[in-house]
Amino acid sequence: MQSTSSINEVLPTPETLGKLAYQTFQWSKNYFGLAHKALSSRLLNLASPMNQQAIPLDAEHLQRLQQRFDQLIEVDWQDAQQGIYPHSLLFDNPWTEFFRYYPEIWLDLPQMWERAKGKKYQDFSADVLTEDYPSYYTQNFHHQTNGYLSDTSANLYDLQVELLFGGTADAMRRRILAPLKQGLQAFNDVSPRQIRLLDVACGTGRTLRLLRAAFPHASLFGTDLSPAYLRKANQLLSENRGELPQLLQANAESLPYLDNYFHAVSSVFLFHELPGEVRQQVIDQCFRVTKPGGVFVICDSIQVSDSPEMMPMMENFPQMFHEPYYRHYTTDNLVERLEKAGFRNISTHVHFMSKYLVAHKPA
Repeated sequence: MQSTSSINEVLPTPETLGKLAYQTFQWSKNYFGLAHKALSSRLLNLASPMNQQAIPLDAEHLQRLQQRFDQLIEVDWQDAQQGIYPHSLLFDNPWTEFFRYYPEIWLDLPQMWERAKGKKYQDFSADVLTEDYPSYYTQNFHHQTNGYLSDTSANLYDLQVELLFGGTADAMRRRILAPLKQGLQAFNDVSPRQIRLLDVACGTGRTLRLLRAAFPHASLFGTDLSPAYLRKANQLLSENRGELPQLLQANAESLPYLDNYFHAVSSVFLFHELPGEVRQQVIDQCFRVTKPGGVFVICDSIQVSDSPEMMPMMENFPQMFHEPYYRHYTTDNLVERLEKAGFRNISTHVHFMSKYLVAHKPA
């Protein structure tokens, strides 16, 4: 008869089961995203062939992508295990939004495809006012209908990004939480309720939602140029318990905050959509509003300097999506720009298809 201790050795632990559930969840999202991209591209190419085609990825590049994906979900799991954020975030998927808006993505695809074919990069509906925005912003990024300036665009954005990144968008966003927590150790003598964090270009509020889970007592702030995306952010963040983040419509080139106001500042998926000179202005503003001793964390696309082996993906992205500043971004020296603004002790990290820069303002 088998002893109880022997049986316990065979049975999986709750931690093992939890990790397996998380891996299965991520793999399922990844396969779904890949299937969506393959099917939508095939159907639309049959209906209306495109002149531009993606560079096909060979087996070596696909293997590298798989390795990066596996590494991402491993570090995501480990950060939750270490208490950087609750395990519940690993399974935080907006299912209601998915079932509501996924059909709309299919309905919007033909318009996006025709816009891409016609190179209509600044195509906006008559009821969308674009006069008060900088010209670099009034673009149909990703060929989205009405760019970032409509409620429909705001409703579809998070799901579109999840499909683009094969279900890893939030996992990549969560990589800013560990360096933020580490950076905020400089303010251990400050009450958690007195800590102020700013997310620049907060969009629909997904990053602020993650920040609230990791920093439940901190005062959170978010800025964005799009009123539609701020409305969506307010809707999303209102679902959380606790204090609502303070949201402001503002241009990151001129942040409406006092000098040295925030203990930490973050920016996710912004810099590749900015011209070079604007990147510098935004970094300068982030330096200005960060407290001495504070930390600034950027999450954005990989670059040639850190991921030369991923060049086919970096070449495909602006070719298949409207990203007018992306090619310049891939070779831009962001460390040099951060140093020029005054940041020091700068480190860089790569997770899957994203790069992270962690910069500190001298105390």
